[in-house]
Amino acid sequence: MHQRGPGPAPVPAPADPGRAASVRAIAEGLAGLRGPLLPVLHEVVATHGYVHDDDLPVIADVLNLSRADVLGVVSFYHDFRRTPPAEHRVTLCRAEACQARGAEETFAAASDRWSASEAVEVGEVFCLGNCALGPSGMLDGALHAHLTPDRLDELTEGWGR
Repeated sequence: MHQRGPGPAPVPAPADPGRAASVRAIAEGLAGLRGPLLPVLHEVVATHGYVHDDDLPVIADVLNLSRADVLGVVSFYHDFRRTPPAEHRVTLCRAEACQARGAEETFAAASDRWSASEAVEVGEVFCLGNCALGPSGMLDGALHAHLTPDRLDELTEGWGR
């Protein structure tokens, strides 16, 4: 039987062949796991900081999935960022216990302080398990308690605004 219409579109060459080789090695190394897509994506983020559009066809090829399958998972889970991370990350708890202790004011101050900064990314999480010491947050991955706008200033002194 003859194929009708054009065949599948060719995959364009990746912009960064070194990264593509690294992503391929990650995917090949984890391909034997049961349900390898999530571990592969986590490792790509751990290694490269984010999942680039060029990573999708490489992962899809190794795991014998469609690019749409990989993109669907990447776009569904917030852990799989699609853009390079900022130099610094502030993640503040917005759950009830921290809210009762002033988290809203701290979150508003942080959001205002770094709204125009490309160097600092402000995000929210709904519980860090540090409720008794709230408001709590993560500053570049380190847990901090009793956060206020002033304490946040002290802890992030030298970060760009």
